Parts: sequence; structure tokens; C-alpha cells
Amino acid sequence: MIKAIVLSVVSSAVLFSNSARSGDFDNYPALESVIAELSTQGLYNKEQLNDIFFEVERQQVTLDLMTRPAEKVALWKDYRARFLTPRNINNGVAFWQKYHEALEVAEQQFGVPQEIIVAILGVETRYGANKGRLKVIDSLTTLAFDFPRRSEYFTQELKNFLMLSKEQGLDPLQVRGSYAGAMGYGQFMPSSWRKLGIDFDGDNKADLINNPIDAIGSIGNYFKENGWQDAPVIALQANVSDTVNTEILSRDLTTNSTLGTLKSQGLQLATALADSTPASAFSLEGDNGTEYWLGFNNFYVITTYNRSIMYALAVFQLSQALKEAKKADEQST
Repeated sequence: MIKAIVLSVVSSAVLFSNSARSGDFDNYPALESVIAELSTQGLYNKEQLNDIFFEVERQQVTLDLMTRPAEKVALWKDYRARFLTPRNINNGVAFWQKYHEALEVAEQQFGVPQEIIVAILGVETRYGANKGRLKVIDSLTTLAFDFPRRSEYFTQELKNFLMLSKEQGLDPLQVRGSYAGAMGYGQFMPSSWRKLGIDFDGDNKADLINNPIDAIGSIGNYFKENGWQDAPVIALQANVSDTVNTEILSRDLTTNSTLGTLKSQGLQLATALADSTPASAFSLEGDNGTEYWLGFNNFYVITTYNRSIMYALAVFQLSQALKEAKKADEQST
């Protein structure tokens, strides 16, 4: 009888050790598939992955935030007010002055203006002060398996995160970030970090979580690889005639017209740019009513970082405010 009990206990232990220990995601076939795929790549074995996922917790807050991101529920005037604050501008100037050497090198190497890189950091994490508090693996696993609309994308990001963790020597259960799984100063998603994150200070490690210099270089590299051009104008605010054709207004995240065509349809602005310059027009509700804007190539490159016109315009306007504030500070000293 004792022998039978011992055999039963041993058999149960063997079965348990060979089965997925996946915590909140127990018996998810999609998770079993991820574990099987990753275990064949040599970075983890199945037991290690089972142990990791046993600790993962489903995050309802992640699902809630994904269904109502700020860009979709706020008016432009309210969204803008979150970032164009005296504190954010002053802190941005201080960050710029502290890391001016790295920013100068990044601009020279990638062609991206220093103020744009600083503005990205200001919008994303307040220059590293708010990198996110949720466990990245919790967020990515929740979105991969319980957010069907973007399950494929987040499954890939989950796999990339686990590979990144091994490559960078990170504990996947300890890394924290945004509700969407973005990390570090610049809030890079795992795939972007692996593809475009760079070592910018020569220490042989692309640390985007703790190293602002690596973050600066990686943002510059990101924009260069996504089509940033050496162009003087990112966006322009326009006036409109009484006969403006509002059908020219677009929410597309790309240039779909030309400056000349938009001007002929009732948009009025003073610029030396050629009429053949690719551009798109859009409108947003500002403090004083409807604002009309033209976005050019680099404006829409900014939207590759976050697929939102309001986001890109906030980055652009913060960059201009930072540039003006830094100039004023230098003139006063």
C-alpha cells in the first residue's frame, strides 16, 4: 500500500513537472505554442518558461487602458495641456543641458533635431521620471492572449521581450513599463529595442531602461530608420478661407496631397516651401476653436512612434517650446 502511494506521488510529480505551470494563463493553447516555439531557440528550456509564466498575472487594467487610450478620448486642447506645461518645459531644458553632448552627436549622426529627441522623452516618460509601473510580462501576456484584436502583434512582442531579456541580462519578471509593454526612457517596445536600440556610450550594452544616453541614440536611430528626412519644416498651422473645402482634411497617418493642392482648396499659410512638397491637412479642437494644420514627411515619421496625430503634434509643439526656452535661458546667462 505504501509502495503504491509513493508511486502515485512520484507519478503526479513527474506529470506536474512536464506540464505547463502557467498561473493565470493555465491551459491557454496559445501560451503552450509560445513556450514550444521559444524552447526550440536555445535561450530557454520549457521548464524555465513554465516557471516564468507560472508567476505571470492577468492585468485587467491593461485591457481597460487599451480600449480607451488618451489620444482617443481627449480633445486636442486637453491632450496638449498634459505635455505643454512649464514644469515639463523646464525639466526638458535641464535634461537637454545635461546631455547636450550626446544630443549633439545624435543630431549629427542621425539628422534628427535635438529638440525632437528631447520632446519624445518629455512626452513619453517626463525625461525618465515615469517609465511605467506594470510588469511588462504581465501586460504583454494579457494582451497576447486576452486582447483578440491585436493578439498577433502582442504575441510577437511577448516573444521578443523574452528574447530581449535573455540578450540583455534582464529578469523578465522584474522589468516594468507601460500598460502596452513599452519600456525605458523612450518607451520602446521589445521588437523595436531589439531592432533599433543601440549602445550609444560605448559600454557594449544597449540599456534603454537605465541609460539616457543609449535612449537618446536609439530614438535618433529609430527616426532615421523610419524615414526621417533633412527637411526644415515638420508642421505648419494654417488659416482657412471662407470657401475652404473641408474634404481635404484627413486623419491618414501619411502625406496624401501636396502643398499646392491644399492651398488651392482654401488653406492659407506663408511658406517658402515648393507647391510640390508632400503634405496632409488636418484639424483639431484647440483652446480658441478649430485649428487647421499641415503635416509634412517628418510629422508623419513621428506618428510611427505612436500612431496618433495628436501625439505627433504634442511632440512637435513641445520641441518648439523647449527650443525657445533653452535659447532664452542661454541668453539670460
